[in-house]
Amino acid sequence: MGVRIEKVRVICTAPEGINLVVIKIETNQPGLYGLGCGTFAYRHLAVKLVVEEYLDPLLRGREVENIEELWQLMHQNAYWRNGPIENNAISGVDMALWDIKGKMANMPVYQLFGGKCREGIPVYRHADGRDLDELCDNIQRFQEMGITTIRCQCGGYGGEDYGRTPGTAPEGAQPGVYLDSRSYIRNTVKLFDGIRSKIGYEMNLVHDVHERIAPAEAIKLARELEPYDLFFLEDPVPIEQTSWLRQLRQQTSIPIAEGELFNNPSEWKSLIAEQLIDFIRVHISQAGGITAARKLQIFAEQFGVRTAWHGPGDMSPIAHAANIHLDLASANFGVQEWSGIEPPNFVIQDLKGPHGALLEVFPGLPEYRNGYVYANDNPGLGVDINEKEAAKYPCENVVTTWTQTRKRDGSLQTP
Repeated sequence: MGVRIEKVRVICTAPEGINLVVIKIETNQPGLYGLGCGTFAYRHLAVKLVVEEYLDPLLRGREVENIEELWQLMHQNAYWRNGPIENNAISGVDMALWDIKGKMANMPVYQLFGGKCREGIPVYRHADGRDLDELCDNIQRFQEMGITTIRCQCGGYGGEDYGRTPGTAPEGAQPGVYLDSRSYIRNTVKLFDGIRSKIGYEMNLVHDVHERIAPAEAIKLARELEPYDLFFLEDPVPIEQTSWLRQLRQQTSIPIAEGELFNNPSEWKSLIAEQLIDFIRVHISQAGGITAARKLQIFAEQFGVRTAWHGPGDMSPIAHAANIHLDLASANFGVQEWSGIEPPNFVIQDLKGPHGALLEVFPGLPEYRNGYVYANDNPGLGVDINEKEAAKYPCENVVTTWTQTRKRDGSLQTP
């Protein structure tokens, strides 16, 4: 009898105040289990329900080796398919199956993809600031850490929160994060002019629009940012309006990164095949896990599109490790977003400091050293979970407020 799934469990934990969803597959072999990330931080209970009520009964007794078969089974079993809740649930199981396969082979997962294309993964970090001076100070701090690519924002996505300035929103307008796209464009161009004047052109700079302006405004912003030699402009248009990327491509030479919110191949196929983007930015649990991301990476390679997987704070260290394993084995790797969770021997002197709780819950995070992240080379994905520690940090089910973004007239703007 082969190795079979005995139970699929969900562990929800929030060691840094962000809801994380971990799926644990237990097998009929004592001590052999796998871990995956199905984090949908703002709908974590929905993912938990899908895994416990639908995927666990579906998968019990099935052989763990058949990852492709099980992925397709989970994908089609509900009949309606794709979407963040189902895909994150599938992702948690899928990553856990790859983790088990690596442990069974006594190899890190990247070896199962054909081995390394590079030894370490160059990462980019986020620098923000209340003004130009503070932002440049933060850029310099990252430079001293060995970082060569920095994402620069000032006042968050879409610029500062302008509030409901008297006379701009109608009486009775709803609460939310109020933005002003025209001010944001002017201030962003001025910001990058100031950054280049202060630090020069050796550092790679990235900017995230976060879909918070109209497509025609994104074209205007890209054209005005041309002189400042961006490494890429991230998510300039909303997922619903990616047809505008054709016009954007015609009017700017700035490389375009898109896809943080993508769920399924119909959203990225034509953009890649028509070479309308330069970097694919998919959040791999949103697409269905390692199996789906590996197929996307290979498809993108055929058209010269590079990967820059989403790597924010609202994903677990297991998903960060999955990104690194994919990056190591990808010929068309570009750069990896890294949210700043280094092991304590780098910048965190003890586990009571920043990220200490996260590292206690998730031992085995890939290691950052001088601009690069390295896999720890343990079998599987290399990250474990301390369930006793995880239980100390329960998730919260609250109304999400940061996505309630609005234009100056009070109407909703995609976040």
